[in-house]
Amino acid sequence: MSATAKPSAKLTAATLRARKGTGERTVFLTAYDVVFARLADEAGIDAVLVGDSMGMVVQGERSTLGVTVDDVVYHCRIVSRGIARAHLVADLPFMSYQASVEDGMRAAGRLIKEGAAEAVKLEGGEDVAELTRRLVRAGIPVVGHVGLTPQSIHQIGGFKVQGRTDAQRAKVLADARAVSEAGAYAVVLEAIPHALAAEITASVAALTIGIGAGADCDGQVMVMHDLLGLQPSWKPRFVRRYAELGQAAGDAFAAYAADVRAGRFPSREETYE
Repeated sequence: MSATAKPSAKLTAATLRARKGTGERTVFLTAYDVVFARLADEAGIDAVLVGDSMGMVVQGERSTLGVTVDDVVYHCRIVSRGIARAHLVADLPFMSYQASVEDGMRAAGRLIKEGAAEAVKLEGGEDVAELTRRLVRAGIPVVGHVGLTPQSIHQIGGFKVQGRTDAQRAKVLADARAVSEAGAYAVVLEAIPHALAAEITASVAALTIGIGAGADCDGQVMVMHDLLGLQPSWKPRFVRRYAELGQAAGDAFAAYAADVRAGRFPSREETYE
């Protein structure tokens, strides 16, 4: 198989989980519409995440907290139409599961039934272990999320690296173990020291998916807008830009406007007789 070739079999929570310990890395990427979902799928991305990051990169909010279950259902459904091979994961948004296990079960059910998601992701550790167990028991694959948990930014004081103090390190480790033991097939490790991420990766059965957690995780996730440079002014330390589409789009819009104002567009070739 060439470096650019990719398998065509549909990926599932089970097939991804089976990679644990094999050395094969798993690639997650966010998407929020059918065009970018199809591009990600055709490029060989393993799992597409319809993240509550949409609150910031799509809706223009300062955090993820305003995203609703309806929002995620809508975006997940349209993303699902662009995917043939990739595994589709949807975020449970803030306050869709924190009040009770029953709330979480109902919200997750909507993401699966109405959004066509194939797994759900939820933030937290020991506090969401029971919900994780119940979801897995009901046949819904779960991705955990520990470390920096954006739905808790008011409690942790903003978007800050977690796990640097002994107390934080112990909590992140305990949280990752709790969701893995509860049946999550993967757990996102966000914004934690690389040594802690390596320790978690070696000590849990779940796949570890890093974002700002170093290279020793079982896989990585990035927000599509960050990877593509769609917001040129935003570049956290853990982001690598693979394109500068924000600048390219701005240049294209300006060129189009200039051509219209100068009468260069449409040309005769672009006009019906």
